[in-house]
This record gives sequence, C-alpha cells and structure tokens, in this order.
Amino acid sequence: MNGDEQLLRGRVYGHDHDDPDPGPRPQQAYALLIGGPLDGLLLDITGWRPEEIENGAALPTELGRFTGGRALYDPRPGEPRMPGPGVSCRFYHSGDAP
Repeated sequence: MNGDEQLLRGRVYGHDHDDPDPGPRPQQAYALLIGGPLDGLLLDITGWRPEEIENGAALPTELGRFTGGRALYDPRPGEPRMPGPGVSCRFYHSGDAP
C-alpha cells in the first residue's frame, strides 16, 4: 500500500485528506469501496433509492487508470444490505473509464 492509499483508508469519498473530520458521520449510510484506486473509502449513499444503489457508482478520480477518469464500483447481486446508518453495503471495483 503506497502513501496515497494509506491516506484514503477509512475516509469518506469526496472529503479532502486535510479536512478536520474526513471520516464517517453517525447518521449517514455508506457503501464500503472494495478494490481499485479507491479501496477502503466510504461512499455516502444516504438518501439513495434501492435502484440507485443497484446501479453502483462511477466516481471521478485522479488515482485510476485514466487521468481525470472514473473508477467504476458496483454491488454484488444478492449481497445483503444493512438498513440504517453506518456501512450498509459494499461496492466492488469493476473497472475504470476515461
């Protein structure tokens, strides 16, 4: 794991590493990002409808295969989701896009 990856673990996607509190908030729901350039980050999915969660996410990042591209993350079909705040599901890296 390189230095950039260590800075990301346990943080919420979209929060800068120098934010005073880049970690999760108690009343929010998150998807844990597994694999790829954003491995270990939490994605805030508070308020997402079930069909939005099923569609996964294309997240802009400079850390992926394409500079200025997107890292693609999807849930696994049939994997259980926990209702309420905290980590409610996992999104797995499925590739990168320009």
